[in-house]
Amino acid sequence: MFSETPCQKLWQNRDTVSYRALKTRQLLALTRLVAREWNTVTFTFETFKMTHACFRAAHTVLAFALLTLGYSLNALALEASIERDAYGVPHVYGATDADAAFGLAYAQAEDAWPIMEGSLPFFRGNAGLYEGQEGAQSDYLVKWLNLWGTLDRDYERVLSPEIRAYVEAFAAGFNAFARDHTDEIKHPELLPVTGKDIVAGHMLRHPLFYGFEGPVLELFGDTRPNTVSKASHNPKPKEPIGSNATAVAPSRTDDGSTYLIINSHQPLTGPVAWYEAHLQSGEGLNIMGGLFPGAPTMGVGFTEEHGWGATVNKPDLVDIYVLEMNPDNENQYRLDGQWHDLDVSTVKLKLRLWGFLPWSVSREVLRSAHGPALRTDHGVYAIRYAGIDEMKQVEQWLAMNKAKNFEEWQAAVALNHIQSFNFVYANRHGDIHFIHNAQLPVRAPGWNWQQYLPGDRSDLIWNAYYPTDTLPQVTNPPSGFIHSANQTPFNVTSAAHNPLKTDAPADGGWQTRMTNRATRGLELFEEFGQISDEEVWALKHDNDYSPNYRGMAFFKKVTGLSATTKTQAQAIAVLKAWDRSTDKDNRGAALGVCVLAAEWQAESGGNNNPEPADVLDDCIDQTLEIGGQLDPKWGEVNRHGRNGTLWPVAGGPDTLRAIYSRRLEGDDYLTAVAGDGLYYIIRWMPSGEQRVLGTHQYGNDMTNADSPHYLDQAEDYANEVLHEPLYTKESRQGRIERRYTVSSET
Repeated sequence: MFSETPCQKLWQNRDTVSYRALKTRQLLALTRLVAREWNTVTFTFETFKMTHACFRAAHTVLAFALLTLGYSLNALALEASIERDAYGVPHVYGATDADAAFGLAYAQAEDAWPIMEGSLPFFRGNAGLYEGQEGAQSDYLVKWLNLWGTLDRDYERVLSPEIRAYVEAFAAGFNAFARDHTDEIKHPELLPVTGKDIVAGHMLRHPLFYGFEGPVLELFGDTRPNTVSKASHNPKPKEPIGSNATAVAPSRTDDGSTYLIINSHQPLTGPVAWYEAHLQSGEGLNIMGGLFPGAPTMGVGFTEEHGWGATVNKPDLVDIYVLEMNPDNENQYRLDGQWHDLDVSTVKLKLRLWGFLPWSVSREVLRSAHGPALRTDHGVYAIRYAGIDEMKQVEQWLAMNKAKNFEEWQAAVALNHIQSFNFVYANRHGDIHFIHNAQLPVRAPGWNWQQYLPGDRSDLIWNAYYPTDTLPQVTNPPSGFIHSANQTPFNVTSAAHNPLKTDAPADGGWQTRMTNRATRGLELFEEFGQISDEEVWALKHDNDYSPNYRGMAFFKKVTGLSATTKTQAQAIAVLKAWDRSTDKDNRGAALGVCVLAAEWQAESGGNNNPEPADVLDDCIDQTLEIGGQLDPKWGEVNRHGRNGTLWPVAGGPDTLRAIYSRRLEGDDYLTAVAGDGLYYIIRWMPSGEQRVLGTHQYGNDMTNADSPHYLDQAEDYANEVLHEPLYTKESRQGRIERRYTVSSET
């Protein structure tokens, strides 16, 4: 028996990291609907807390024993050196790429182990054991998409030995950290991490970035939400919500410099918040940039030669097929005039009850020749999506990371293993480039692929993607600039030099909408003429809404209302006087941003605009609650920081200084929760000298509030103060906090 005091202590210090943080809003919505038939049982487990703590204590001892006996780190013989600079950023070096990957994972684990540990159950499809019902619903999604069936079948066959060695070395880095820091491991039963875990993370995350869940969610209404296609048509637009990337050629700057602004927007905390690192190897890696915890390569970054930023795009990458079912057999569907059997299987989903007691339920999983299938009240549907069975994302990311020049980087992009993302590129030679990257399906012509497709024709089951040279792109436009901010790919530079829609595949479902960040950025380029260093800075941190922004039409409806109360009249007067700026001292922004945010949220979600009068009243109430008056200073109500340490911050939703704030529970102010995170301004001067400035929203330690790097960049971030990221060995001289070596050997 365990004594009472140790058990109580174990319980009090139990897991403080919520696994729910892993799940994006989209994933939550999808998994809840996919598994909507769940029977909910509520248990009270306060009486089981002591038992749970003691159980965990015994389990920890056993699990580490199993890790030691069942997994050999020494067999991999990996080693890396790590330099931590004054901001805690790891500069990782390995003799081989695999050594570097090992060190990168170890460094990530030091700064974000709880996030990686919390991600593993979701990647593996056993989150129900940790999150109960919601976790099991996520598990259903993983099994429905057959991620691990694909991995088990193709991991060794599809991935090259070099890529397997890389991801397995990366996994070994997490295991080495667990070996060296047993006191930080909350769930040792999840160990060891494997290379398949790393690949599974890419397979699950990538489709969610381009909005895979949207078309699927439509199936869960009471009736069929779309018609079956019979003819082609112009696709409706789809809209992402964040990220900027800008490149300026020497021909457009006042001194012949080349600029690249890397500014991808993400949540400021959690598993898809930016982590900064520098990765080097004796085999050619030397890149610094941003990645997500659990990712083995940079998603955005720069070298001495070049760099790129990424912005989310959402072409049409998901197709829904209506299956014709056999009236005499519910598990048969018609294809090319013959009945075919659905692949019907039953999966057992394990749940955690009472904090520790396992439980399992069974659910049906269907697959057809098209892909995963669903039974609904209005029919049986199959889904086919870009990235189905794709597992080579890491190969492309690594190739982009290792590219030495523009040609090699383009060849890496041409591998076409990454489902979406626009890329904006620039190099020291003055080349700039934009590509609307996507795994765009090659579909049969003559059909409306924005509607549903008849499921009885095999010729509608696509099996190839357009090569990247057919996608919207532009290289070195005469305008001298590229500005990507989640808008249509046919308006990223001056009007005369944009990619042409007529040159792109007709069935791409291309976006047509403009964001404020796109509209405002293009306006500034027209305003600036030959661009100075100061104007590049101003472009990045601009916090105004354009008078031509789509949302201003709704704004005018609100300001055009006839006031029925004195407070309404005062609020309308504040709105009419507002200059559309979100400076810290601006007194119209609190009310104005609230009004524009209502339209932005509705439009982004594909919903109709709310009633202007309702928005006015709601915004009056919100502004009075958080500001105490209708015109508080924006910086007094819009703040940045965490754990109660906060600073005023400028910017707002869909401004170039992108700050998405929310009123957190118990607060009487707004806190920034998404938008600008890690970002860089990179300059190659005519002399060949490279200058880089950047900042992180908080600091490089993502989870340890006691670390000096948990919040050491937050004040500068709020004040738009950037620093040199210490990419070169020379720049790090005298500015290294710690040097150490990590090894797979004990």
